Amino acid sequence: MGDLGLGFGYLVKGQRWVAGHGRWFGFGLLPGLVTLVLYAAALVGLGYGADDLAAWATPFADDWASPWLGIFRGALTALVFAFGLFLAVITFTAVTLLVGQPFYDSLSEQVDRSEGGEVPTSGLPLWKELWISARDSVRILVRVALYGVLLFALGFIPVIGQTVIPVLGFCVSGFFLAEELTAVALGRRGIELKERLELLRGRRMLTLGFGVPLTLAFLIPFVAVFLMPGAVAGATLMSRELAPCPPPQGPRSEKTAADADGAEPAVRLTGGEPSSPPTL
Repeated sequence: MGDLGLGFGYLVKGQRWVAGHGRWFGFGLLPGLVTLVLYAAALVGLGYGADDLAAWATPFADDWASPWLGIFRGALTALVFAFGLFLAVITFTAVTLLVGQPFYDSLSEQVDRSEGGEVPTSGLPLWKELWISARDSVRILVRVALYGVLLFALGFIPVIGQTVIPVLGFCVSGFFLAEELTAVALGRRGIELKERLELLRGRRMLTLGFGVPLTLAFLIPFVAVFLMPGAVAGATLMSRELAPCPPPQGPRSEKTAADADGAEPAVRLTGGEPSSPPTL
């Protein structure tokens, strides 16, 4: 149980880190806000068009007598919108991380810099980082979907389906959410998806302690946007334990210390050191 509390501790430390670095918190909010606007627009469009979609998909029901036609298509419309909302929930983090790849890379690097030691960088161009992030996100979403289908089927088992299965569902969601967030820091360390999953399975309770509370918090509307910067910071701190970097050679320079304590947020568009953007 020690690792469970330690994982939750990293989540809290990440939120404290961004609270103490206000510019980086505002910097990390931008991708989540952009994604939220896009998802809100998509859900509004789905809300307006779900009934037309239900009517288009069920031409065989056109001749049904009232009230059965209305009841059937009303229920189908609700299911279509509920499915769209479910997809939005399970993909929000992945899409936000993809949209905010340069932002969260810079934030993660700054957390590493503030903690001391080596600050690894991928050295890859932006387009390749985005490709790897998108590819890995699709792989994770496929895994989540497979687990979701299995858990949905098991949910029909009496008693167990209403008690144990929901708990397992939150654990699965928390594990993969932790993977997506630690991918920012572990990816900079050159650790591929397969190795990341092995690291997280090796410290399963640590991973669940970090991911499950975050999954529960993300169920509250808009909370995900405000917790994302701290979640990335906390995942970076946890990654330092999962895959620690060797200490730097020689004493830490004054310039490095100053950068770690008060550096401006930067978006890294290519490999190497980040460049400073305008103050937020």
